[in-house]
Parts: sequence; C-alpha cells; structure tokens
Amino acid sequence: MPGKDRASAAEAMLFLADVRERLTIIPLSAEEYLDAVASAAAVGVTGGGIYDAILGYCALKGGSETIYTWNVKHFKRLSPEIAERVAAP
Repeated sequence: MPGKDRASAAEAMLFLADVRERLTIIPLSAEEYLDAVASAAAVGVTGGGIYDAILGYCALKGGSETIYTWNVKHFKRLSPEIAERVAAP
C-alpha cells in the first residue's frame, strides 16, 4: 500500500504466507504469460491493466467460474473469456 499505510517487508511476508496457505498459486508458463500480455496489448490495454490481464489468465488456467474484482470495468475490456466471468463482490 502506498503512503503511510505501506506494509513493512515483514508484514508483507506474513500476508504472502497467509495467502499461500489458503489459496492455490497458479503460475503461467513463459508462453502463457506472453499470450496474456499480447492479448491485452491487442485491445489497447497498457500499464497496470497488463497485470489485470495476467490475473485473468491465471484465473482461466485455474478453472475459475467467477473473477471477483472491484475494478469490473478494467477486466471487462480484456478477452471475452475473462470478461464473461467478471463480477463485483
């Protein structure tokens, strides 16, 4: 987090350990990663939107039926396979 609410390195490691304990990490291969970036770039996505695309591709690879986000608009501009699964919490 930016500014005064920024997590320390130790706090970040605790958060990551908690995530790893509770969730399945879905890695992308180099080819899958490049496909995600190319797909996003093809529809004009730049900057942090590329990160959204990578998350979307991880969700697809993991078999997610729904991708929950507060940034629905950002994910809806991605590939149809991702956009159709997006919902607000």
